[in-house]
Amino acid sequence: MKNDKLKNQYRINEQIRVREVRIVGDNGSTVVPIREALNMARDEGVDLVEISPNANPPVCRLIDYSKFLYQQKKRQKEMKAKQVKVEVKEIRFGPQTDEHDYQFKLKHAKEFLEEGNKVRAYVFFRGRSILFKEQGEVLLLRFANDLEEVGKVESMPSLEGKKMFIYLAPKKAGEKKKSQQARDREAAALEAKESQKQAQPKEEVETEMPANGGLFANAKISDEALKKLTEEQ
Repeated sequence: MKNDKLKNQYRINEQIRVREVRIVGDNGSTVVPIREALNMARDEGVDLVEISPNANPPVCRLIDYSKFLYQQKKRQKEMKAKQVKVEVKEIRFGPQTDEHDYQFKLKHAKEFLEEGNKVRAYVFFRGRSILFKEQGEVLLLRFANDLEEVGKVESMPSLEGKKMFIYLAPKKAGEKKKSQQARDREAAALEAKESQKQAQPKEEVETEMPANGGLFANAKISDEALKKLTEEQ
């Protein structure tokens, strides 16, 4: 049925009812009366195929129609193969997820990102566990940090109702990975920044990062979450 649809998409030979057409080929193009074009096709033993009916005059090619359809189907197949379907995979945590469960979900998230899918991880707060939202924030930040070699953060942790979300996208091929030395420098910078803020009241502050950026550059992280994160490192 798909083949019939493609076949009926083009007019050929006597189906082309216009005064003149533009014939294109390897040697350029020329405008000729429709009767002359039909005679040229007949002399070469091929078909006159209208490939651009809305042009003025319509554009045609002198080619075997079966060969033309084969080329079109092959081109469509190649274009379809190049189209990558990106899915969003979900990873769910509790605010007090144990280490074994965390590593299990981290492994799956890494596989999802390596396959080219996005990851939406979230912590679900049930009942009074919402009191531990800073703990959930730290968990998601750790999660993003552990996946930085295969994924990049699209959206930092944000609370929506009883769920706190973070969004990760796969890194493009060839995208530079951070060295362990660079990660250590960023961790040291976070620790130094936290030391400077010990005497300040706890409030939402904007985390400053080195000039080379990093995972948490320009991100708003609460003092409580930042403290717990740096303590774990």
